[in-house]
Amino acid sequence: MASLLAILSSILWGTSDFEGGRLSKKHAPLAVLGFTQVLGLVFGIVLMLASGAWSAQALGSGGYLVPGIIAGLFGYFGLFCLYAGLSTGRMGVVSPISSMGAIVPLTYALINGDRLSTITSIGVVLALVGVFCASGPELSQGLPLKPLLLAIGAALGFGTALTSMSIGSQSSALMTMVSMRGATFFVTISIALKFRTMGGFTKKEYPSLIFIGVADFLANVLLGVACTKGLVSIAMVLGSLFPIATALLAFKFLRERLQRVQYIGIALAVAGVALISAF
Repeated sequence: MASLLAILSSILWGTSDFEGGRLSKKHAPLAVLGFTQVLGLVFGIVLMLASGAWSAQALGSGGYLVPGIIAGLFGYFGLFCLYAGLSTGRMGVVSPISSMGAIVPLTYALINGDRLSTITSIGVVLALVGVFCASGPELSQGLPLKPLLLAIGAALGFGTALTSMSIGSQSSALMTMVSMRGATFFVTISIALKFRTMGGFTKKEYPSLIFIGVADFLANVLLGVACTKGLVSIAMVLGSLFPIATALLAFKFLRERLQRVQYIGIALAVAGVALISAF
């Protein structure tokens, strides 16, 4: 169950990142990020009221509030770096490096008691190498400085956010995500007031914005639940497969050709997932 939830999370993340990157080519990445974060908060509040999840422990060593706020702020930073990097057109540089943020929560989980068998460890390595290759690293023309720095920023932001998410989810996955969006809401409002704009989106773009906000929120919740149903290390690795979905969608809708290394990466990632799931 935990593996399935984490994989579904990566599919939702990859799809929302594709849409976010596409819109960021026409609008400021901060505008896309802020608008979708607010929509995610609204969706989260609806789920919270419907489920009664607010009764979970908020404060103390096992509470969700502080980890949720930390995850929200670092995740916001990571998403901004990702969208800004994707908008440069160098998706093959930004996406694979940003996916390596999974190494942060993986390391945290292993230090704090997760134990993997030899075969499962091989599966983890195959999945991580596979997702890196499947994103299509553009190494033939070198690594441009700006996309590289944005990719590293995204990886660090995501890694810290995922680690905090796994901690807060032990109390309540849903409330951790609501806390995340609550923290980023104030950042978004401050930016909107400073620049006095709502992003300049057209009505035709609202469905995409709503989808991004809802899909990103659900991806966070599913991964948080996965962390409570199995090993955090495994959930984080499987949840990091999102660049594969982004690459496949770019191939399907933007006619971006898949490179040979991407086919190899997809095969490695599938093999890694199979080993993890089987053992």
